[in-house]
Amino acid sequence: MKPFTFKQFQIQQSKDVFRVGTDGVLLGALADVNFAFHVLEVGTGTGLISLMLAQRNLQTDFLGLDINEGAVALTRLNFENAPFHARLKNIHQDFKTFETEQKFDLIVSNPPYFEESGSDKDKIARQTVELNFRQLIVQSARFLTEHGLLSVIIPVEAGEVFISIAEENNLFLNRRVHIKGIENSKTKRLVLEFSLTGKKLLESEFIIEKSPRKYSDQYLELTKEFHVFKEGI
Repeated sequence: MKPFTFKQFQIQQSKDVFRVGTDGVLLGALADVNFAFHVLEVGTGTGLISLMLAQRNLQTDFLGLDINEGAVALTRLNFENAPFHARLKNIHQDFKTFETEQKFDLIVSNPPYFEESGSDKDKIARQTVELNFRQLIVQSARFLTEHGLLSVIIPVEAGEVFISIAEENNLFLNRRVHIKGIENSKTKRLVLEFSLTGKKLLESEFIIEKSPRKYSDQYLELTKEFHVFKEGI
């Protein structure tokens, strides 16, 4: 599988690991990493999200976890080849049994959400078999600093359930970004951010394409420091 080239780093990909996708790019570009010194990514896959966040905040160190040994090896390769490799670490670890005394200013995840899948890589990367929303939320609440954030991207259909479980675990919704695939379409994804302290909810809308295969100005602006766009796109 061909590598995915960004402006400051390259993502090696594998047929056995969930490849670079729009959800990961959006979370890597939208998650609030501005005031984070220690970041935990749950389910690194290729390492894309941590790499994007590392480019955005040069003072931050990153720990990535993945239950898939192939993904861990791939992430380590991508981390080692990045210009900010010294701040990036990845380990083979099930988040459900993860233990550390470290607290994190940001926990970020593109979590599993497909209930059924035919391929082994999708079963691990996208099913609730390995890590469900409740497990992700309960564990994240344990490891956040006082002002830390949990930032996720999930399908809109799962939004209310995720928010409800978060509230049960004293995580309050601070920010909700409604992601639309194309202008005038329905919301298809949500970027949600939670903290242990309640704040005024910030709501916004984000449109990926202004017409089929034509990125919106909003998307181009958001990703201009990352994507290498072909002329005319």
